Amino acid sequence: MSIAAIDHRPKSRAPLIPPTPPRAPDDLSALGRLAAIRHNAIASWGDRAYQDDVVRGRFFTHASYILNTPDAIRHVLIDNADNYRRTATGIRVLRPMLGEGLLLAEGRAWKHQRRTLAPAFTPRAVATLIPHMLSATDETVASLRRNLGSPVDLREAMQHLALEIAGRTMFSFEMGTHGQALRGFVVDYGTRLASPRFLDLLLPLGWPTPQDISRARFRRRWTRFIGELIAARRTAGKPEGAPPRDLFELMLAARDPETGEAFSDDQLGDQVATMILAGHETTATALFWALYLLAMDGEAQDRIAAEVHRLGSDVVEIERLPFTRAVLEETLRLYPPAFLIVREAAGPDHVAGFPVRKHDVMLIAPWLLHRHEKLWSDPGTFVPERFLPGASPPDRFAYLPFGVGPRVCIGAHFALVEATLALAKIVGAFHVELIDRDPVLPIGVVTTQPDHSPPFRLTSR
Repeated sequence: MSIAAIDHRPKSRAPLIPPTPPRAPDDLSALGRLAAIRHNAIASWGDRAYQDDVVRGRFFTHASYILNTPDAIRHVLIDNADNYRRTATGIRVLRPMLGEGLLLAEGRAWKHQRRTLAPAFTPRAVATLIPHMLSATDETVASLRRNLGSPVDLREAMQHLALEIAGRTMFSFEMGTHGQALRGFVVDYGTRLASPRFLDLLLPLGWPTPQDISRARFRRRWTRFIGELIAARRTAGKPEGAPPRDLFELMLAARDPETGEAFSDDQLGDQVATMILAGHETTATALFWALYLLAMDGEAQDRIAAEVHRLGSDVVEIERLPFTRAVLEETLRLYPPAFLIVREAAGPDHVAGFPVRKHDVMLIAPWLLHRHEKLWSDPGTFVPERFLPGASPPDRFAYLPFGVGPRVCIGAHFALVEATLALAKIVGAFHVELIDRDPVLPIGVVTTQPDHSPPFRLTSR
């Protein structure tokens, strides 16, 4: 259901419209659009992409379709999902980091992994990991207290926090020894190898590009590092008869409910890499954007603080933090971590009245979908009230921060719990203020990243 006609804004609060990059001209040439994509994919779309139901274009020799209607999205991602697969470019960019883990696996391998991992991410299993989340967050709050009044880089702080949570929930140990190396891998890959080059887009997957050769070298170093983390965790052992205390023990004990099959060592390594990377990078980015928005909206920030203070020390259930969670969900609308989902047709089809041929490309962009003028009222405005209990919910296929369908993010509940608790703790402890008013613009490089890290000032509440 469209919510374009519904005004969720409270009358007392001035609308906050966070800055975005200038839109591209609708008549931009193919080469111009390719250059724009390499610089910032988010800035490669024109007005039509925010207004039309479907935008038809070309991707080299094949047609491309930007899909902005829930019915078309449902068709591609659910009803006829077997006909739509990841593109060679997407696999090229993600496989060196994630291997054959859940995010990239297909067919029987994906079904085995999904069935096997599912018990580790139930609400009950996630609840056992909350102490890890809270301990890392409390330490971050204590660290930030030592810099009260001085400029602080909250993006770096959120990356450190999310990495600590990832390490503790995965392995039950702090990331002090390994965190710097892991961040080094992430930054190195994002800087040098994550953006597709022309040959990455042009050549079939079986034909290595110069970037692929560099990615293969990176892959060898990365898998050795993940192997060292797993070895360190195995050395720590597990108390006899004790229940699983972290995701590693849950995954080690996991069995496919249909076949009884466990993960091989290689599969376990790819799952660990997927969970750490997908978990810490997206959560850190979401927390940064939430704090950036709140620094510009003092009323919303104070409302979170009041909500937290009413609970006192009992901040453990996100159901008791409805406005904090609404702020996070609105942040994920404005800055979806996965800003683009790309699928290639394996065979002919019809989508939204258009004939689809083999190799045609479907673009489902949460960045566009979440800001589409037909689907949202005031789409560019920060309005957390959209997601409060009792508000009319968006169409299930108009809001995709974690994807949708069989391949919806398995860690969605984990991520919402982690980020909501962390945001509550931080805003409950500090008033957050921007020092530099230069606009922070989102750029699309694998995830929706800020173009720079602005300095913040924290004062104690």
